[in-house]
Amino acid sequence: MISDRLNRRECEVMNAVFELSGGKERFLVSPYELTAVLPARGKYDEASLERTMNSLALDGYFEFVESDRKGEKTYVIHMREAGMSYRRQDYQRKRGLVFRIAVAALGAVVTFLVGLLLRAIFG
Repeated sequence: MISDRLNRRECEVMNAVFELSGGKERFLVSPYELTAVLPARGKYDEASLERTMNSLALDGYFEFVESDRKGEKTYVIHMREAGMSYRRQDYQRKRGLVFRIAVAALGAVVTFLVGLLLRAIFG
């Protein structure tokens, strides 16, 4: 689901990072592991993944440093408070959206019934 602050690509990367973190605050992950978890329709390459991760780091979701592990490029990711609470905030946003839709639907039903009632009285 798309967050209020993040675009679709950023949400996909944030979901992948959160999934790979396993609830840990600090962890290692390779770009290959990240792209394997990301949806195929996004067509992520290493450069676009890194741009998106830089954007998320600037927004305060996590900090990351590039490292080299046995000749393989690796990211050392340190989740910040916004990153650790990402799932909870996304759940709250979805719940608020469902509530607003339910209120709008209930308002439409009440308006329809009042219209029928007025038509029956005056029609």
